[in-house]
Parts: sequence; structure tokens; C-alpha cells
Amino acid sequence: MKQKKVLDVWTIISYSILILYALFLLYPLFMILRSSVTDIDGNLTFQWFEQFFQQSYYFSTLTNSFKVTIWATILTMLIGYPLAYFYNMFHIRGKTFLQIVIILCSMSAPFIGAYAWIQLLGRSGMITVFIRNVTGITIPNIYGFNGILLVLTLQMFPLVFLYISGALKKIDNSLIEASANMGVSGIQRFFKVIVPLTMPTIFAAGLLVFMRAFADFGTPLLIGEGYRVFPVEIYNQFMGETGRNFNFAATISVVAIFITATIFLIQKYVASHFTFTMNSLNTIERKKAKGLFNVFIHLFSYFVVFLSFLPQILIVYQSFQNTSGKLFAPGYSLNSYRVALSRVRNAVPNTFYIGGLALLATIVLAIFIAYLVVRRKNAVNTFIDTLSMIPFIIPGAVVGIGLVMAFNRQPVVLTGTVTIMVVALVIRRIPYTIRSSVAILQQIPITIEEASISLGSSKLKTFALITIPMMGSGIIAGAILSWVTIITELATAIILYNARTITLTLAIYSFVSRGNYGYAAALASVLTALTVVSLFIYMKVTKSTEITM
Repeated sequence: MKQKKVLDVWTIISYSILILYALFLLYPLFMILRSSVTDIDGNLTFQWFEQFFQQSYYFSTLTNSFKVTIWATILTMLIGYPLAYFYNMFHIRGKTFLQIVIILCSMSAPFIGAYAWIQLLGRSGMITVFIRNVTGITIPNIYGFNGILLVLTLQMFPLVFLYISGALKKIDNSLIEASANMGVSGIQRFFKVIVPLTMPTIFAAGLLVFMRAFADFGTPLLIGEGYRVFPVEIYNQFMGETGRNFNFAATISVVAIFITATIFLIQKYVASHFTFTMNSLNTIERKKAKGLFNVFIHLFSYFVVFLSFLPQILIVYQSFQNTSGKLFAPGYSLNSYRVALSRVRNAVPNTFYIGGLALLATIVLAIFIAYLVVRRKNAVNTFIDTLSMIPFIIPGAVVGIGLVMAFNRQPVVLTGTVTIMVVALVIRRIPYTIRSSVAILQQIPITIEEASISLGSSKLKTFALITIPMMGSGIIAGAILSWVTIITELATAIILYNARTITLTLAIYSFVSRGNYGYAAALASVLTALTVVSLFIYMKVTKSTEITM
């Protein structure tokens, strides 16, 4: 007689997580796919795809998105890679301060930078007006393709900097010394030694920038004007004031998913041909640059960082200016903070409440998923790991639309609730904590857990009292990165929120869209302060003054 196979606790946890992903990710994506191939009566049709590809207006959003995304990826590499190289290879004065500012630039919401650049380079922007008054020359304004590209480049080159910095720290200094002994130095060493050794990271950083630029919603919405891109078109079709077409929005979403998934797979395939491991016994030692080159690397580093941080400086400055509605008035006060916080009383509490719930769920799920992926490898857990990365490669607006389509009718109605906001944020931002937790768990010997179990401790007790504490630094580091992206999320939240669930980021966008820049600046400064605090906690926990990815 066969004995029944008893499911252990980890198998139960594994299937429970799989069910959650099926319910909150696969089912919404299925609803999007179904809507894209049905008409308003529910009949099978491909009319929406024909409309998209046959009408040049809609198809141009695809070419526009590719144009912006490709150029943004190229420019971030041209800026971020040299900056990381100079930072890690040479002594730069104030390097800790420089890196903190770079991190702050990368962690702020892109649309905040967009609105700040409107204040600087808009038709009546400070720099635009100054140059016109002094020289009589009217410079090109911030709106359209050039403005989107400027904002995205200055927002995302820090990501390249962080990735490349991490790769450079893994290069053994003996390789540099060997190349010098063979007569390869300077610019020649950079292209023949450094770049090939960091090629896998270049592909990873390029993919991250490409995905973020392709999915960015706030920047083109604010300054794109007639230059329409994919995420904005999806939003307009789903939430447009003049007319809504859920089926067509779903169709554009399907096209977006197909494109991003294809790019992701191509990147993985190409990167696999450059895969290798390095053991850095002696990390690269920074050297002091000499003469004009030393002057150049300092000027380049500080100019790029200043240009990227300029919107943040402007935002903090404007937050203290007096304002009468849409115009700034003479003098300074805390009036913008008082009015902004009184008008959106729920924004700050909601940010902590919704963000806190999302963060808690993210941490718990990420811990379990990381353990399943590393310690309990099988087909189901590998599939869960793959599912967890899907939201990383699709636009946030698509996730939001899928959730609305899935849960706006009986038997489960979640639209307009805190629950759906939390679910969306967890789905979108859990990859950061999972990857960080996986990385730290892979470094912990499994023999420690085996010893605990052999001494009579249960699997769950060993996991709770031994494994999780040892994973602590990785969990917290990933959680803080997830937290920062949670509180600055716009693309998904703008589709799901209502007056009761408005957060700081949504309140800022609301003020910007109405032209109340002083109030927007006040809330943006609060958001920046939260980011700074999160960053210092991260540095305290990891006991590091330098941050890499």
C-alpha cells in the first residue's frame, strides 16, 4: 500500500505564493490580453491591432518611444560610464558628498525633475528669460523630444553610475597592473581592458535604463506636448477626458508588453555571450590624476552632478517662496508647506500607511521567495522567480490597467481601495528586495541551517531564528530601495487612486498639473527629505559610504 506524500511547509508556502501571483499578476495580464482581442460586445476581433498599426498617429507613438528610449540609453552611458570610471579610478575631492547627490538624483520621481526644468527652460523659465533679456536670443524651450531626452538622461545616468561602479569594484587590481606592464595604459587601457571586463554590467545597466525610459509616464505627460509616447497614449485611452477606449488601451498595453519582453530576452541572450566571473582579491586603488586631466575630471564630475541636481535645488528654493496661487510673490515663508499640506491632508499619512503596508508585504514575500529560489530550487520556485521579474519589464500603467480590469466587478471589487494600491506597489517594487535578499542568502552557508535542524530545531524555527537574522543586511538594503521607489511611484498609482488614497507623489502631480508650482515644490521637498532619510538609513545599515548595484 502506497503511503500518501505529505506536503511540507515550504511546498505549501511555494504554492501559496504561486496562487497570489496567478491572482494579482497573471489574471490581470490575461484580462488585458482578452480585452485587446474582443470588441465592446465581447466578440473575438483584431480590429484594435489593425487600428494601431494602420493609423500613423498611433503607430508614431511607438517610434517616438523608441527614439526617446534609445537616445536616453546612449546618452546615459556616455555620461554615467565615464563618471563611474573617474570616481572609482581617481581621487576626487568630496567624493562621498558627490555620490550622495548622485543617489538623490536617481531616486526622485522623474516628473518632478520635468516640472522643475519647465521652471528653468520653459517659455517663461528663469534661464530662458535671462538669456533672452541679456542677449536677445530665444533658446529652444524644454517641451517636446529634446526636453524629454534631457530630463530622462539627467534622471537616469546615476543608475549607470551605480551599476558600473559595482562592476569596477570587482576588477582585480592585478589586471590593471598587468596591462600597465604590457604598455597598455590611459585611454587604450580603458577600451581594451576596463570596458570588456564590465561588458555584462553595461548590458544590465543599458536594459534598466531602456525599460525605465520606455515606461516613464510623468515626464512626457508634462513636457511632451505634441510628442506622444506609449505610456501617455495608454493612459489617455484608458483615462482620457474626451473619450475612453478600454479595449484599445489594452491593445497598446499588449504591444508594450511584447516589445519590452522581446528587448529583455535579446539583452539576456547577448549578455550570456559575455558572462564570466571575477574574484577581486585586490580591489582597484584610486590614484591622483595629474595636471589638466585632474582639473578635467573634477570639472566634468561636478558639472554633470550639478546639472542633474539643479532641479532639486530649485524645488527646495521655490518651496520657501511666497506664492499667490499660480504665481510667486516677493518674500519667503513656510506658507506653501502650510497650504499644500492643508489641501491634501491625507497625502502624507497615506504615503506612510499605504507605502508601509506595501513595504511590509514586500519584505515578507521577498524573504520567502528568496529562500525558495536559493534553498528550495525546483521548477515551481524557478517559475515564481521569473514571475516576480515580469513587472520589472512592463510599464507601470499596464499593471494598473490590468488590476482595474480584473477587480472592478463582482465577486472581487478592489478598485478605489487601499488594498489595490498596496497590491500594485508590491507587484511593481518587490524585485529590488528579492534580488538583494537572494544575493545575501547565496553567501550564507547552508551548513549553518543544517546544524540547527540536526540539533532538533524545526525548519520554520531555523528559518525564523537563524536564516532571517543572517539575511538582515540584504533584506533591509533591498527594502529601503523598494521603499524609495514605492513613495515615488506615479504611473501605476495615478490609474488606481481616488481622493481617499492620494499619496505625496500624486498630490505633487496634481498641483503641477494645475500650475500650483509653489505648493508642488513644498510637497516635493518633503518627498526629497524622506528620500534623504531613507538613504542615510541604508548607508547606516550597510555600514558603507559608497553605494553600488
